[in-house]
Amino acid sequence: MADRIIVINPNSTATVTADIATALDGLRADSNAEFECLTLAEGPPGIETQRHVDGVVVPLCRLIESCDNRASAFVLACFSDPGLQMARETTRKPVLGIAESGLLTALTLGDRIGVIAILAGSIPRHSRFIRAMGIEDRIAGELSVELGVTELADENVTYARMTDVGKRLTEEKGADVLVMGCAGMARYRARLEDALGLPVIDPTQAAAGMAITASRLGYRTGIQRMN
Repeated sequence: MADRIIVINPNSTATVTADIATALDGLRADSNAEFECLTLAEGPPGIETQRHVDGVVVPLCRLIESCDNRASAFVLACFSDPGLQMARETTRKPVLGIAESGLLTALTLGDRIGVIAILAGSIPRHSRFIRAMGIEDRIAGELSVELGVTELADENVTYARMTDVGKRLTEEKGADVLVMGCAGMARYRARLEDALGLPVIDPTQAAAGMAITASRLGYRTGIQRMN
């Protein structure tokens, strides 16, 4: 029986969900896993502020509850990992956040991590998360492309800015592995890695791979449910 990984895009932009689904094609073919990619209708078009993050937590957990009986594991496809701990209280299935998973994967592929953010306003939020993980001494830097989530669909502009930011992170900050700081960047990973010549992590792919492993090994979340 195939593992069914439910990947939730907490924003309401369907094109982002479609890009996430396409980015998982390789894992789908190679692992015999099924990925069900869902869009949170109650979410904003892009999660770009702490208010956006906090606002999607309750509907996100309701969606997890409604899907729990058919899921092997869940992936929260937003680089702010909204509601990650609450989601782990909602289900006993593994719940992977893409920020946590992407950064953990980067630790295995390089010494100094660079993060490509969408907006400068995202960086303090990411920095709080990185401090909570205790890995700030492995972060070379984080720079933004200054494009909102919905603007990432403009391929020429987005790819040019991501390439420029990636070069700055490597040449000025000393990064030797990059993490894309938004699920909406998924379509650019392979081209960016080829252009820059160093590992580039799509955090949704990283989380999905971890979810498959957790499901097949029978892992469950260790957080007690709050009734």
